[in-house]
Amino acid sequence: MERRRSTDRKGSTDEKRSHGGSSSSPRLSFETAGSDFSLWSDTGDIGEQLADEEDPLRIKLRRSLDEEVFGGSARPRTRHTKRVRYQQNSPGGGKEGRLNIVKEEIEIPSPRQRQIPVAEKILAAIMNGGQGGSQMHGLTGKPLLYFTSVFVSLGVFLFGYDQGVMSGIITGSFFKDYFNQPTSAELGTMVAILEVGAFVSSLSVGRIGDMIGRRRTILYGSMIFFVGGVLQTFATGMPMMLLGRIIAGLGVGALSTIVPVYQSEISPPHNRGKLACIEFTGNILGYAASVWVDYFCSFIESDYAWRIPLLMQCVMGALLGFGSLIICESPRWLLDNDHDEEGIVVIANLYGGGDIRNQKAKEEYREIKMNVLLQRQEGQRSYSDMFKRYSKRVFIAMSAQAFAQLNGINVISYYAPLVFESAGWYGRDAILMTGINGISYLLSTIPPWYLVDRWGRRFILLTGAVAMIISLSAISYFIYIDIRATPTLVVVFVMIYNAAFGYSWGPIPWLYPPEILPLSIRAKGASLSTASNWAFNWLVGELTPILQDLIKWRLYLLHAFFCAVSFISTSSTLKPAASASKT
Repeated sequence: MERRRSTDRKGSTDEKRSHGGSSSSPRLSFETAGSDFSLWSDTGDIGEQLADEEDPLRIKLRRSLDEEVFGGSARPRTRHTKRVRYQQNSPGGGKEGRLNIVKEEIEIPSPRQRQIPVAEKILAAIMNGGQGGSQMHGLTGKPLLYFTSVFVSLGVFLFGYDQGVMSGIITGSFFKDYFNQPTSAELGTMVAILEVGAFVSSLSVGRIGDMIGRRRTILYGSMIFFVGGVLQTFATGMPMMLLGRIIAGLGVGALSTIVPVYQSEISPPHNRGKLACIEFTGNILGYAASVWVDYFCSFIESDYAWRIPLLMQCVMGALLGFGSLIICESPRWLLDNDHDEEGIVVIANLYGGGDIRNQKAKEEYREIKMNVLLQRQEGQRSYSDMFKRYSKRVFIAMSAQAFAQLNGINVISYYAPLVFESAGWYGRDAILMTGINGISYLLSTIPPWYLVDRWGRRFILLTGAVAMIISLSAISYFIYIDIRATPTLVVVFVMIYNAAFGYSWGPIPWLYPPEILPLSIRAKGASLSTASNWAFNWLVGELTPILQDLIKWRLYLLHAFFCAVSFISTSSTLKPAASASKT
């Protein structure tokens, strides 16, 4: 015991010499090979499962470091110094290193109080019940968090709207006549070419989001989507329609990649799963809205029957673009780029009621900044490094998105009226059945808000896969036997299938990537997982009309097979967590 005290006193003396400060500051010590500390948010069972396996803090420190973390070209733009102390210590002659982090010595910036815009004051008065704004921002706490979450969900709302809007349009007589009765292959290309643009942008937006920030990426994505929507609305032929679809895809790909990352970075860990599921509900709300817009516009006896639904997406894209000027930037991105004063303001607004002196806000700031400093010590990760060190995490993130598409959801989302026509519903009745299905689909996305953090991601995925296997097999069987009750039974099992997907494989694959990937590769990994979504999304969208003509009822058995594969993959790859996360 005496020897340990002597060592501690020596460490304190060294610290004092190095920093020129008091040795009385409390320290947080983390064993590099036995710590519960993780650089990632342990908000889901997969995050906990992998935390111990690939934690970069377990890398042995080769030599003793005792220096200020910022020096030379890496000096931050703020006037405050954040100090981290690294010391190699092998008690008892062991080989394990110890990493000492002086968390409490990370100083809190003191930004000047800014002028609150009138729009924010009005919004704060509405959301806070007329109780007034906060010290640093017009809207703070849970009202700010939920307003931001709901608003950025417009990004995935546009994704859902674009998925559903073409399903009702391509069956309309005025649309077919205007585009000279397009073949199944041409319809498939027109629908699926949006995914080509989305695939391209999702691969590049990770790096762009790291450079310019999450908020500006959302702004530019909505602007690009708006341009694509205008071209589709005023299309004069197939080439202009295809160009508009590609450009809109670039915007959708950017938004669908960056919004989940932004969502995870502003959400507290205990609410992250719920807010991600609310975000997916926004996606399906967009899908359901597009189907009903298609249905009501089908009564218009002119080309406006298909132009008005396409125009509506321009309105929502513009709304998202204006809203991105109001929402806050991700605090993690701000601190990672040394915008510390702005970062503490955002953190105070989210967690401290707008007061930067709030203890919870201070703790959250230090926690995020400490993680940023540790990630910097680890260094920036290239794509090759990411695959070498985090291959299992990246595989899980990408495969979850791929299976979400191979499980057949876009057979229904893109071509539901065609599915119902094959079962005996025709014309406007097929669109009406699609609208009713959209409502049940939307309602099925609400239970995961409350279940995802209780039941765990794995259980939800497995049960959802089983329900989808049964319903897809039933759809195939009843179309094959073609009895009098076939139209009704197909509608019932399509609704069951959509509900199962909306409860499980819809929201969870979007939740995984930001949750299991460390900050140094989060944007890159999220872009790859989203790219896999769009790649398989395109494959399903392109082939579905062709396969419906060629193999008919067997198409649904094909997707039931992929549901079975996803069940096996999930049960073998994802292990249940030993305990629930507390962070």
